[in-house]
Amino acid sequence: MAKVHTSKIELNVELDENRVPEKLTWSAQDGGVSNEEAKAMMLSVWDSKAQESLRIDLWTKDMPVDEMKVFFHQTLVSMSDTFKRATQDEKMTATMKDFCDYFAEKLELNK
Repeated sequence: MAKVHTSKIELNVELDENRVPEKLTWSAQDGGVSNEEAKAMMLSVWDSKAQESLRIDLWTKDMPVDEMKVFFHQTLVSMSDTFKRATQDEKMTATMKDFCDYFAEKLELNK
């Protein structure tokens, strides 16, 4: 039997006395990432048994609002790209991209 490779992604959250995130770091050895700092993260996993998405959304208390807006926009664009790769649904992908453009316009991110 062939040996199976296991890849590990690690997330670390340092909290203040009120349990508010002060520092987020992540590592992914196979990707060459070691203890890199981040200001925000969104993690979604699919629970097939319950047929629902489970999420962890965290951001540090010093995450600037203007950066959070850009983070959300880039996440929405990435989700559109992932949706296309996963479903090959060109029409819905285009609709999602239109929304991403609208989102950026309303937040004045393209200036």
